[in-house]
Amino acid sequence: MTNSFKSISQFRQDFPILKQDVNGKPLVYLGNGATTQKPQIVIDTLREYYEQDNANVHRGVHTLSARATDAYEGARTKVKNFINAASEKEIIFTRGTTDSINLVASSYGHANIGQGDEILVTAMEHHSNIVPWQMLCQRTGATLKVIPINQRGELLFDEFKQLISERTKLLAIVHVSNALGTINPIEEMITIAHQNGVPVLVDGAQAIAHISVDVQKLDIDFYAFSGHKMFGPTGIGVLYGKQALLDAMPPYQGGGDMISVVSFSGTTYNDLPYKFEAGTPNIAGVIGLGAAIDYLSAIGLDNIAAYEHHLLDVLTKQAQNIDGLRIIGQAEHKTSILSFLIDGAHAADIGELLDQQGIAIRAGHHCAMPVMEFFHINASARASLAFYNNEEDISRFISALNSSLALLR
Repeated sequence: MTNSFKSISQFRQDFPILKQDVNGKPLVYLGNGATTQKPQIVIDTLREYYEQDNANVHRGVHTLSARATDAYEGARTKVKNFINAASEKEIIFTRGTTDSINLVASSYGHANIGQGDEILVTAMEHHSNIVPWQMLCQRTGATLKVIPINQRGELLFDEFKQLISERTKLLAIVHVSNALGTINPIEEMITIAHQNGVPVLVDGAQAIAHISVDVQKLDIDFYAFSGHKMFGPTGIGVLYGKQALLDAMPPYQGGGDMISVVSFSGTTYNDLPYKFEAGTPNIAGVIGLGAAIDYLSAIGLDNIAAYEHHLLDVLTKQAQNIDGLRIIGQAEHKTSILSFLIDGAHAADIGELLDQQGIAIRAGHHCAMPVMEFFHINASARASLAFYNNEEDISRFISALNSSLALLR
């Protein structure tokens, strides 16, 4: 590794969970596509909130509430700057990517999509960017159309251009496939969609911690992501939406801060962003997300991306030397995900045997059953990298994989 890569790998010391043994072996965590581990600063931030500032936000004049509100709204500003949104009003806190997409489907979808309309998705979507649109189609009479992929796990771009039409009312696409690692050409797709008057929602769950995202430069209409995929707490996420779109959308849920005035004769809704933040929010989660953003920003996403690309290259080359190993997803542009199968070995068995040697990977359909169906498989094993991984992790993974195969074959 170069000196710059070595300096990035040193950040693994900030993650206390990585210092433990699992089944008598030092932990090698390669399950980052499912969730990322948390640096000490995020853990400390959560503890500090509960120990010193625990109070509800926007609802008290006392000191604790004021401090909690300042930290909560400060995190909103951090998110706004992290993705270069135009205003804090465009940052809606949700429970995660799934909740964000459901918000758009329930609010924007019901207000703007009806009988005979079409929603366009890709064949590599996570279930969370399929099922809400299927449910909307069932209720409204709209139709879900699917952009196909090739055997490398890349979108067929010409097919996309042919599928978009005057009936298309929304393009909902994943930025990075969680099952394949493919980075989709969202900038070009957004341009074509907008040329046809079609708004775009992007599922950014797998991209947000690996790729710099500028929502204004990309001209994204909606962008959804989760805190736990970017070294922050679970149960917190973000929906970015252009202010004009969010202003026009009806509320998703009722109660709490989403109101301005309530009477039995009617209710006046609050302004953005609070119109979409009903009930007591995940205050600690929001503040912890702000700490995670500070941490990522200090390292630099461009530095992270370059290091993770290096690790993926090392991992891929070593994995290809294993007899009978088939990589699922070999797109030209991809992030740090290696999904694979090995002849004569079930993905779940591989995962369990690796766990016995302290190696954590994901095995299954990865909430992307249509991808598995396309490749005529039931499941795959997936090793997904983060910047706290290093080449020693890869060597241990390859060694453990070879040991496991000796037992399975």
